[in-house]
Amino acid sequence: MVASQIHLVRHGEVANPDGILYGRLPQFGLSELGHKMAALAADDLAGRGRPMTALFASPLQRTQESAAPISRLLDLEVQLEPRIIEPSNKFEGSRMRGANSALKNPRTWPWLINPFRPSWGEPYRSIRDRMLEAITAAHESVESGDVILVSHQLPIWTTHLALAGKRFLHDPRSRRCTLSSITTLERHGGSFVEVGYAEPAASLLATAVDLGAV
Repeated sequence: MVASQIHLVRHGEVANPDGILYGRLPQFGLSELGHKMAALAADDLAGRGRPMTALFASPLQRTQESAAPISRLLDLEVQLEPRIIEPSNKFEGSRMRGANSALKNPRTWPWLINPFRPSWGEPYRSIRDRMLEAITAAHESVESGDVILVSHQLPIWTTHLALAGKRFLHDPRSRRCTLSSITTLERHGGSFVEVGYAEPAASLLATAVDLGAV
């Protein structure tokens, strides 16, 4: 037997007063609003009336903190899953907007030469491969019930694009993967299929700041 559904949960709002692209940098945890978002995602999962049998999270602080209310509410141990971590990015630690934007620095322009790969960070195909490996492992890690993976926007969106058969090149502003959103997958035959998407924290998004994701 294997899992019935896989739920890909994005972390909540991050405390990022300087507005930098934080990527994999340490010490970027949830804001007060982010903790509220994470609690709403946990409530949503608990309210589905489905057996939840395993919980995984990326190693970064924001995903560990987002997994904490799920762990408490569903009485599940948070298991570390490095394969669902935020992608690496050469702009990490830089501001991407305003007068001091790294995009205005000629030294960074060679990083932008190939948006199809992309040349500024981990290739989309690499993100897809490690995410699908982690999802498959999580799917096979239990005898029944659902499995939850707390991850990041680009890994979840890249998974969505891969499963939908769409090209990876995209405008980051068009990603349908808001803070504390839940993307649900099922295994149909030999592949995974997206069967649901929810935004438990929708009521809080208007005042949230969603900067710093790769």
